[in-house]
Amino acid sequence: MDLAQLTTLRLGGPARDVVEATTEQELVDAVRAADDAGVPLLLVAGGSNLVVGDAGFDGTVVLVRTTGRQVDADACSGAMVTVQAGESWDALVALAVESGWVGLEALSGIPGSVGATPIQNVGAYGQEVAQTIASVRVYDRTERRVRTLFAVDCGFGYRHSRFKAEPGRFVVLAVAFQLRLGDLSAPVAYAELATRLGVDVGDRAPLADVRGAVLALRGAKGMVLDADDHDTWSAGSFFTNPVLDADAARRLPEEAPRFPQPDGTVKTSAAWLIQAAGFERGHAAPGGRAAVSSKHTLALTNRGDATGEDLLALAREVRDGVRDAFGITLVPEPVLVGCTI
Repeated sequence: MDLAQLTTLRLGGPARDVVEATTEQELVDAVRAADDAGVPLLLVAGGSNLVVGDAGFDGTVVLVRTTGRQVDADACSGAMVTVQAGESWDALVALAVESGWVGLEALSGIPGSVGATPIQNVGAYGQEVAQTIASVRVYDRTERRVRTLFAVDCGFGYRHSRFKAEPGRFVVLAVAFQLRLGDLSAPVAYAELATRLGVDVGDRAPLADVRGAVLALRGAKGMVLDADDHDTWSAGSFFTNPVLDADAARRLPEEAPRFPQPDGTVKTSAAWLIQAAGFERGHAAPGGRAAVSSKHTLALTNRGDATGEDLLALAREVRDGVRDAFGITLVPEPVLVGCTI
């Protein structure tokens, strides 16, 4: 099987072996079997955060297809919701909004699985999953046992976690979320979303209104999956927003976005840097098979018949252009498998 069939970029060469895991025990058993055989292992669920090289993956691909939810709706005046790793993330957000569980609504429309969210500490429109994760149930491939890691042990940071810091060690089996009960959202923390809702930053809005506004904003940027729209044939945001020390932030152009962080660093916008370096929406690599999205400069897209190398060449061009213009090296957000930029 070509991994192109399993990723939202629709790129990637063949896998040596593919195993489907539909229960937690099947998932653990598949991982143990690969480890016992000394075979390289790749876990794939939604495939929305993977860039796979044209040579494919010479090992075992385990498809995480586990399902199931456990809900305690009166846990410390909130809802404790434990969800298996293979469940759809956006389906969980939709259920949370419908059920009056507060804290996930601004993360609507993000593709992929529940199990992937703690790894990247997925975030958007002022929310991160770290704000609501209570614990993560994992299989520890080093200790060869199932463990529960509480949020304080997960090392969450901006697009970062212990799972990302120790790549390959932990297999996420289930995630437990502690969610407040209510009809109104968490305080709206993102200016663009607040404007769309007609509220001030820090105000609350009906949960369904926040979800609808986020889906509209993401859709306008090509960030909601649509098989007929090549702008969504992507891995979402390809580069993380740079976090700079004070000296580096001072060297930014005056008009560059600046978002001061609690630790004294300053976050700036990768999308702004890309466009300011001369890469407009729709900018294509030679041959035109891979291009910057026509809707958002932070997404690199497969226009229908791209190869992995086409996309990687575009990523290198954008990274190098930003570095030459501003002295900042953008860091890829997706996981690169069998390839580098």
